[in-house]
Amino acid sequence: MKFAKAFIIFLVINFGALGIGSMLMAEGPKGQWYAQLEKAPWTPDGWVFGAAWTTIMICFSMYMAFLYIKRPTRKVITLYIVQCILNMSWNFVFFNQKLIAVALLNIILLTIIVAAFLSIYQKDLKTKSALILPYLIWLCIATSLNLYIQLYN
Repeated sequence: MKFAKAFIIFLVINFGALGIGSMLMAEGPKGQWYAQLEKAPWTPDGWVFGAAWTTIMICFSMYMAFLYIKRPTRKVITLYIVQCILNMSWNFVFFNQKLIAVALLNIILLTIIVAAFLSIYQKDLKTKSALILPYLIWLCIATSLNLYIQLYN
């Protein structure tokens, strides 16, 4: 029961953060500004983003539930809060403010935080650490997409 409660809490927070991020991105990928950008040839179709983020947040919520049960520390919560802020703010910085370089820095920092979770807590979670890999892999892809837009626009 302890896992289920923690999982639901992290699920609500994570999907809430995604929702806030979506509200902060103005027209987002459907807007004229984004449509006119030179995008990387490996940019996925729009539907992939929704499917990816749904899977990522379910896995990340499970990861955070396991981690919080094992290590309910201020450090874990602080890293988690920083991750949430960086995740939500990227949409605002990139799509709303159109600050591609700042968004690139934002997503690099987010990737570092997620990699830090994996690195720091791998010994605690062992094979359960694999639950954060979809997030880290997606962030590497997203960082490359942001970098491409920075370089070619």
